[in-house]
Amino acid sequence: MKRLWIGLVVVLMLVATPVFAADMKIAFVDLQKALMESDAGQAAKVSMGQRVKEFQTTAQQRQETLKKLNQELEKKRLMLSAEAKAEKERDYQQQTKDFQRFIKDAQEELQQEEARLGRNILEGLSKVIKALGDKEGYTLVLERSNGALLYADDSIDLTDKVIAAYNKAYKATNGK
Repeated sequence: MKRLWIGLVVVLMLVATPVFAADMKIAFVDLQKALMESDAGQAAKVSMGQRVKEFQTTAQQRQETLKKLNQELEKKRLMLSAEAKAEKERDYQQQTKDFQRFIKDAQEELQQEEARLGRNILEGLSKVIKALGDKEGYTLVLERSNGALLYADDSIDLTDKVIAAYNKAYKATNGK
């Protein structure tokens, strides 16, 4: 539905009076490309990669502990009394639940962090796009990767300018 409205607005603007069309200046930006290729996007990617590795290391350690506990339980199963065996099994089950909860929490934390970083970068890109649009007199700046833009000549692609301006602003704030 959103694409339909955007398409309708663009079509209406394009078929408007020739006087209006003569003054109209249109461009597009590929936000996905800007997000991935900007300095902030690259820094976020590195940061997220490090966080993932940290969680993977911790998960592997906990999984090894569980594996050892299970092997110990299997080895001593016949020698343990029913009460001791039940206690070891409860301990193993509790640690398994804790491990599963850790994995779920880690995934949620990583998703939230990725969303937060992406949101911050997109807010910064949006400010840069608005400033660039105002400065260069664009009437309309569209977003390429959302599917509403079916075709556009590369000469009206502002993505590289937006990335350069955003990187400059990002460096000016020391990456914050």
